[in-house]
Amino acid sequence: MKKTMKEFMDFLKEYKVIALAIAFIMGAAATALIKSLVDNIIMPIITFMIPGGAWKEATFTMGTIMIKWGAFVGELLNFIIIAFVIFLIAKLIMKEEKVTKK
Repeated sequence: MKKTMKEFMDFLKEYKVIALAIAFIMGAAATALIKSLVDNIIMPIITFMIPGGAWKEATFTMGTIMIKWGAFVGELLNFIIIAFVIFLIAKLIMKEEKVTKK
């Protein structure tokens, strides 16, 4: 049992499982925060461009086909903002130099 416990602790350390778990939790929290930013601050500012002002329900209809572009735009903005924040974090915290071509 003692050997198994040591192997388990080595596994946690070698694969940085605790750091990964913390990063996952922080990522989920950041996603919720950014989604709130897009839904409650950014999108209300641009709702005047969307007929009726309900941006999540904004649709485009072509015959029997209904394209729900409002919800897509919200998710696209979420993705862009999250990707930009990740880029900034990587750039500021990791501070790794770019690989130069020889």
